[in-house]
Amino acid sequence: MQSPASAAGPAAAPGGARLEVFHHLLAAVAEEMGAALQRSAFSPNVKERRDFSCALFDGEGRLVAQAAHVPVHLGSAPLSVEAVLRTVELRPGDVVLHNDPYSGGTHLPDITAVTPVFLGGRDRPSFLVANRAHHADVGGAFPGSMAPARDVHGEGVRIPPVHLVRGGVVDERLLALLLANMRAPHERRADLLAQWSSNLVGVRRLEALAAEQGVPALEGAAAALCQWTDALVGELLAGLPRGTFRYEDALEAPGPEALGNGALGTGRSATGRLALGRLGAACLAL
Repeated sequence: MQSPASAAGPAAAPGGARLEVFHHLLAAVAEEMGAALQRSAFSPNVKERRDFSCALFDGEGRLVAQAAHVPVHLGSAPLSVEAVLRTVELRPGDVVLHNDPYSGGTHLPDITAVTPVFLGGRDRPSFLVANRAHHADVGGAFPGSMAPARDVHGEGVRIPPVHLVRGGVVDERLLALLLANMRAPHERRADLLAQWSSNLVGVRRLEALAAEQGVPALEGAAAALCQWTDALVGELLAGLPRGTFRYEDALEAPGPEALGNGALGTGRSATGRLALGRLGAACLAL
């Protein structure tokens, strides 16, 4: 495999060992965000069960670094960040909430908080920091805001990208609206504010790195890491044998007797199928 330096390209400032140093510096920021979130949170879900994830993104919304947290959060988080960049205007000190499963969310209890990082006096974010935390309840037909809801509306409050904080000031009206539709609102409020504090840690650490290393070097490292990752994945896909690969699994749906009231459930299995075919070095879902 080619080195990070050669994969990064001429536009990237760091390479080789220096790029590896930046890799760990940025990952450490995400890890520290997670530690701050765990310490600041109120609910056992976040503080004890550690159902949360933190990551850093470049100004285009590409994942640059992540902590060793929950894979299902981190795999879909870039889509949430993309939705934020596409739909809202970001200013310094903002925090945008999002949990919509149709634009990057998972299930509704997983709420993502996204904060832009403006460096060097620029008018666009150089980075974004984000965390996703599982809230014990976000409203809906059943406590816990999960199954056996009939649809997404029965699961809980669906939040498109919306500002919780503007310029460092909490939108108390929006927060009141959300909390009025959630059980144990005092716990929800504490965890949401803990997510804000986690992002603040990420912002401050990136500002410190930019002051130490320079904004161009930090942005160059982020770009180089993305290009190196692309090269690694491309090499892995290129090594796959030609052909079509199929996989099938089944998820059993509970019958009426399992729910007790006969209102939901069919007792039938739901089958999912995935076929992958290789075209050159690309891997396509069929």
